[in-house]
Amino acid sequence: MERHITGFHVDAHGDWVAELDCHHGQHTRHKPPFFNRPWTQTEAGRTAMLGTTLDCARCDALEFPEGLAEYKRTPTFTESTIPAGLLRDHTTKAGVWGLIEVEAGTLLYTVQYPQERRYTLSAGTPGVVVPGMKHHVSAAEPVSFHVAFYTRTAGK
Repeated sequence: MERHITGFHVDAHGDWVAELDCHHGQHTRHKPPFFNRPWTQTEAGRTAMLGTTLDCARCDALEFPEGLAEYKRTPTFTESTIPAGLLRDHTTKAGVWGLIEVEAGTLLYTVQYPQERRYTLSAGTPGVVVPGMKHHVSAAEPVSFHVAFYTRTAGK
């Protein structure tokens, strides 16, 4: 999934890491002939790349980023109280991740990117909601669940 570069930092090995708007980091090494990114070697080059996009394989893999904090949680829903909006394709705001946490029963979770993928969620197996990735849920049997929303905490 294409993500915007919001900043850069150097890792413990001295390699540049692009900070993406999804809160993942991606190495942007300049190691010719395998990685040809001379723009990483100057402040002006890195600044010129701010706002451009990189493909985030970690978003594609539904990998929850480290360092996020929960800031909101829905009430518990059941198969008969699931809001209509959750039953049709929708997304979260930029930078907002979610965890669909099943309390009892099972819930079907469908993600629409890069192709349709379906997951059966149960207690202890949350569904990862990636910012901007279309998804929806459905219940084929009794279930109770809630959604917890996460983002980067202030100052990080």
